[in-house]
This record gives sequence, structure tokens and C-alpha cells, in this order.
Amino acid sequence: MPSAHVFNNKDGAVYTTSTGAPVARPYAVERVGKHGPLLLQDFHHIDLIAHFDRERIPERVVHAKGAGAHGEFEVTHDISDLTCAALFNKVGKKAPLTIRFSTVGGELGSADTARDPRGFAVKIRTEEGNLDWVFNNTPVFFIRDPSKFPHFIHTQKRDPQTHLKDADMFWDYLSQNPESIHQVMILFSDRGTPDGYHNMHGYSGHTFKFVNAEGKFHYVQIHLRKDGGFKTLTDAQAGKLAGENPDYGIQTLLEDIEAGKFPSWTVYVQTMTAEQAEKFRYNVLDLTKVWPHADFPLRPVGKITLNKNIQNYFAEIEQVAFSPSHLVHGIEPSADPVLQSRFFSYPDTHRHRLGVNYTQLPVNAPLSPIANFQRDGFMAFNNQGNRPNYQSSIQALSYKPKVYENVEHEVFLGTAQADLSEITELDFEQPRALWQKVFSDVDREHFVGNVAGHLKNAKSAEVKARQLSVFAAVDQSIADRIAQAIGVPTVKPLQVKSAAEAIRFKYSAV
Repeated sequence: MPSAHVFNNKDGAVYTTSTGAPVARPYAVERVGKHGPLLLQDFHHIDLIAHFDRERIPERVVHAKGAGAHGEFEVTHDISDLTCAALFNKVGKKAPLTIRFSTVGGELGSADTARDPRGFAVKIRTEEGNLDWVFNNTPVFFIRDPSKFPHFIHTQKRDPQTHLKDADMFWDYLSQNPESIHQVMILFSDRGTPDGYHNMHGYSGHTFKFVNAEGKFHYVQIHLRKDGGFKTLTDAQAGKLAGENPDYGIQTLLEDIEAGKFPSWTVYVQTMTAEQAEKFRYNVLDLTKVWPHADFPLRPVGKITLNKNIQNYFAEIEQVAFSPSHLVHGIEPSADPVLQSRFFSYPDTHRHRLGVNYTQLPVNAPLSPIANFQRDGFMAFNNQGNRPNYQSSIQALSYKPKVYENVEHEVFLGTAQADLSEITELDFEQPRALWQKVFSDVDREHFVGNVAGHLKNAKSAEVKARQLSVFAAVDQSIADRIAQAIGVPTVKPLQVKSAAEAIRFKYSAV
């Protein structure tokens, strides 16, 4: 465990009520005589109980369990040709940040080592406002149509009747939405059980746009690669830790930082021009696809280091509020439909969990001064004084012109609408390469065992057969090996459109 001084920083404080009045005996309530009833006048006790009754806020619907720390971002390479964001205008420039890691599907008390994607959210406090990178530890996701997201999460949670995790729900959904297969194959490899929160890579997954001072934009994917490489656990190791130390990820992050073994990541970008996007084999706005490194190599940008443990978990991690819509000038969203949906969903849930003024909480407040027309609401403790809350000619705000005025916008928007639900051979090319070229024999063995261990719990023969047909569309040997492991007949591949048909359709629609 961490050394005692992590928790015992004495500050010499005198115990008081919430209004600052000293209290001589905090464990003694006021009552009538020695054995009489309590007194309503005992403000200290009533205030204590009333606050206790309200201590819990709603946990996050997803990413409920997590850990975090503070650190810094340092620019190591000039990328002024890509973006005019002030953060990147000088090599050596630094900015403070907070990172929250998390599991996705589990509740607040679930195990850190569960087989699950991991959230990797970074809040960088720049001179032009907060820049949030709300990433995962996988470069793709299960869906590319945002209307599917709430339903998908429901199937990964608890059954409405039994209140149990349900393998039939889990695989029923995935087998009906085969675009999920790329993420499924990553999830059921050993990459689905990272060795601690701070021993994994982070990926934007989504495509963003970096805009330079001339208004020229590039499509960009951002990669945070763990220095020293990522580490994983086997299914057996993860299961053992889940029982023995469900807070393994939180503990190891805390201990490593306390010991001075500061985790760090090198920040890279992949870039693509609009012209390259037009010719790209896949839809650049498709969250289930990656950009091949051979065609779009990683370009170094900076370094992230975590070097400071938190002092109060609730204030600094439970209340930290990230959103991909928290951007700075020079970085813009693409038309990725899931990204666009997240722009609404994240701030909306923060307003529900934390209140309308969540951005005023210290962990969320930017370094740059706030001046706008938003006033009042719960917990408005920075209400901007006597400044009018409209565009006033009496006490006017000044307006900083943007560095670029005529920024290009997307001509290529992808065939996102048509591609969202249509399954083609293109959806299986990258998972097939993962199985055939990236996975080792040990990886394949672990993958088959991990899937079989979960899929065997599904009671529906139809669901099992449908999911096996999805695996067969990737590679027949996957379906055969899993079928043998769970004792069911093998199946033929799912029928999908050919890649040629998909490409012809794509370019006839643009």
C-alpha cells in the first residue's frame, strides 16, 4: 500500500461547522438532559445529517469506475503547418492536465480488471481554454451509428428482469450488428484486459480536423502511445485480480506516481488531406475502421506525463467533466456522426450529474478568464460580477478575431448515412488482418478461449450461431475453433456485399 504520508498531510485545521463556527465536541449531539430527546437547534448535527443524506451524486451511466492523476503536456515537435492552436505554437511549451482512466460497462464498485474497453480522458488547460481528449484504449468502437449507442449500452449492462449481466443480450446485440466485429476481436484478445490503467495506449478513434493559420485543414487521428509499451493480463490473471484486488488499477497508478515512476505517453497524429480522404478505401468518418500506419504514418507531437497524485478523489476525479466538444481554436470536429452525437451527450450528462455550472468547479475551470452571458443556476459561484449578461454597448466585451477567417470546410463528408447500417466486406478486412497478421499463435489461442468462455453462457442456439457466422465472415477458422470449444455445430459465413460493390456504391454516392 502507499506510504502513510500520502494520506496524512496535517494542516492544523480547527474543526468547524459548515459556516465556519468552531465545534468543541463533534461527536456529541445536543439533547434535553442526559437521556432526553435531541434538539432541533443543534445546527451542527442537523447540517451533518442533511449533508450526509445528499453526499452521493448519480454515477456515470458509462465509465463509472475510474482513476486519475495530474500532470503536464509538453510540445516536442512543430506542427504549425497543421494547426494554429496556441498550445502547439512553440516547441517546449507546457500545459497542465488531468487524466481520468475508466472501465466502460461496470458500475462504480466493479473490478478494474474486467474485460472491457477503457476510457482515456485528458483535460489540457491551455491559454485559449480547455482542450479535452476523450479517448479510449482501442482505436475503433463497436458502432458507427449514434442512434445505436443507448441500446448497445443497455445490452452490456443488466437485464431489466433478472438484474444480472446476460450473455444472450450481449451476443444477441453484437451478432445483429456485425460492424462491431473489429472491436469485439480487440476486446476478447488480451488487449481487453490491460495491466493497470496507466499501462495502455489511448486513441481518439474519431477523426478530427486540425486547421492552420491559412484556414487549410487536415483530417487527424490522435494516438497516445505508452512509453515502454503497453502491458496486458491474461484472462486468468485478470479474473484472479478481480477477486483479490478489484481496485488494482487505482492502487497501482497511485503507488507508481508516489514512488516517482511517472507514467508517460508520446503523442502522435496521423494526418490525411481531403483529397486523400476521397480516395481512401474506407470511410474516413467510420469509427469501426483504422487508418493503416503504412499509408498514414505516425507523426510525433508531444509528451504527456503524470507526475502528481490527487488529493481528493471526489473533487478531482468524480467531478471532473470531459467532453469532446471542449475544443480550442485550430482544432475542429469532423462530420463523424458518433462524434457529433457525443458533442451533445457529454455536456448534457454533466449538467445532470454536476449541475448547470459544472464548468465552474475547480477541476473543470479553465486557466483563461471566463466572460460570457451565462448567469445564475445552481452553484453559480463565479457569476461575473456586475458585467451585463447581454451584448451591451455600455459595458461591452471585446471580441478576439480568429486567426483565420475563411477556413475551408469539408467537401468530402463520406457516405456516412448510407454506410451506418449497411454491412459490406470492407467491415471484415481489418478484423481479418488483425487475426491473420497481427495476432500471434498465443493471441489466437487466448482469443478463442476468451470468446468461448463468454459465448458458452448464452442460452440461445440462434444467437450463438449468428455470432459464429460473423466470426466466420472474418475467418472460417475462428468460427470452427470457437464452435468446437463450446460444443455446437460450425456455421457458414454471414453473407455481405463485396468490397468492390461497396466501393462502387461509395463513390457513386459522393
